Parts: sequence; structure tokens; C-alpha cells
Amino acid sequence: MISASRVKELREMTGAGMMDCKRALQETNGDIEKAVELLREKGLSAAAKKAGRIAAEGIVESYIHMGGKIGVLVEVNCETDFVAKTAEFKSFVRDIAMHIAASNPQYLSKEEVPEDVIAKEKEILRVQAINEGKPEKIADKIVEGRIKKYYTEVCLLEQPFVKDTDKTVQDIVNEQIATIGEKISIRRFVRYQMGEGLEKRKDNFAEEVMSQMKG
Repeated sequence: MISASRVKELREMTGAGMMDCKRALQETNGDIEKAVELLREKGLSAAAKKAGRIAAEGIVESYIHMGGKIGVLVEVNCETDFVAKTAEFKSFVRDIAMHIAASNPQYLSKEEVPEDVIAKEKEILRVQAINEGKPEKIADKIVEGRIKKYYTEVCLLEQPFVKDTDKTVQDIVNEQIATIGEKISIRRFVRYQMGEGLEKRKDNFAEEVMSQMKG
């Protein structure tokens, strides 16, 4: 039995119709993530419908934390200048900038991770699995599962959103698309941390940013 609250949650995430959301949840046995993917495949979600549209407007947001200890610049695009100037859109972009400061993603999406980086990571994870006593024949399956976890750590769109860790950043983007009614995309970002790469005392600035966001 699929609850109404589950259907409502999926609708808020995708902007798809109530009946489409209910059918997607029924087909995926109530799995929200699989239902989102199913709706995208069928082109029923708001994000899927707007994917081919051009988002050439938007804003570049800056966020500086702890008196200059961490700095973020992020460009988020939308379709119209009108939306770019709304308080809702600006607040959304601000949240994304703060998330980047807190979670320190290395890449925007899975597609941006270089193949040689993934190959090296898989090699390390395979050795770890074998060292843990896992049979070689299932080591590759274990590696695939751990690579998915790796993506959630290093890719912005795959990371759990710091304000609501039950959702990914991509989920939050999709919710904004459904709410605002325009294609929205995070185009690029850069994050600087004071003293990064230098030998010095380690300060956990990211935890402080996360604490501030949740507070």
C-alpha cells in the first residue's frame, strides 16, 4: 500500500502528476529513488520535461565563512532574468553555496569524474575488499557498491543535502524546478579553504559551516 504522503513527497521532488507518481511508486515497490528515475525515463518529471530547454540566465553567488576561512563561488542558471531576481531563487542558490562550503565536493556530477580517477579508486577498493577476506568473484560487485558511495562523497549533485540529508542536492534542484517552473542547473563552482595544501594545524571548518546551516 502506497501512502498519500509518499506520493506527495515524490510529486514535490519531480513535479509529475499525482497518478503518475502513484504508479511509479507501485512499480518500484515504494522506492523513492527508483520512482524518480522511472519518471525521468518516461519523461514525466518536471526536470525531464525541461531538460532540453536553455537556461542562460541566473546568478553567481559568493559565500564567505568564518571571516574569510572558507570561500565559495557558484553559478546557478535558470531560464529567465525574472526568476533569477526572485528571493526564492536567490535563497536556493545561497543554500547551494553554503552546502558546497560545508561538504567540499570535488566535482559537479558523476560524469565529471575523470576515468583515470575512477579506475584508480576501483583498484584501491578491490584490493580493500580482497584484504577483508571477500572472494575475488564477488569483489567486483562490492567495488561497484562502494563506488556509488564514493560518488555521494565527491560529487555535488550526489551528496546528501546538508539541510535535509534524506535528499540529495539533485533532489533539491528538482524540487526547485517543480516549484519555479523553469529549468534550473548548477553550472560550476569553486571552493577555497584558507591554508589548503599547506602544512598547518587542521581546523574542521566544514563541520562548523554544516552546524550553522542546520542551526
